[in-house]
Amino acid sequence: MEVKERIYATGKRKESQARLWMEPGKGRIEVNGKSPLEYFGRSNLVMQVQRPLEVTNTLRAYDFLGRVKGGGISGQAGALRLAIARALVKANEDYRPILRREGLLTRDPRIKERKKYGLAKARKRYQFSKR
Repeated sequence: MEVKERIYATGKRKESQARLWMEPGKGRIEVNGKSPLEYFGRSNLVMQVQRPLEVTNTLRAYDFLGRVKGGGISGQAGALRLAIARALVKANEDYRPILRREGLLTRDPRIKERKKYGLAKARKRYQFSKR
């Protein structure tokens, strides 16, 4: 099944949200108007974003235009990775078992724990003074 038009997908991680448009192309990835390495600045985050493309052998098959906001660069990279994986499944349902096996379709549910009263942060306490 070959895709003729754009496919839209979203991904979230921590406080970050990624919106992604995918279309047939030459493997170009753009994040907020920049290349992934230019935007994230760390090669391990770029590899994390490209992981769904590597396991499905589609590194040069599609162009991606991504918009990310919120959180930090690590969360944004995770959100973009999820969006890419979801877009690939929309394009070709045969990729689902491969991406599922690699854990790329699972949304990481961990979020910040709320602050409790009487404490400095969620678990950190104020310094105890015996006298």
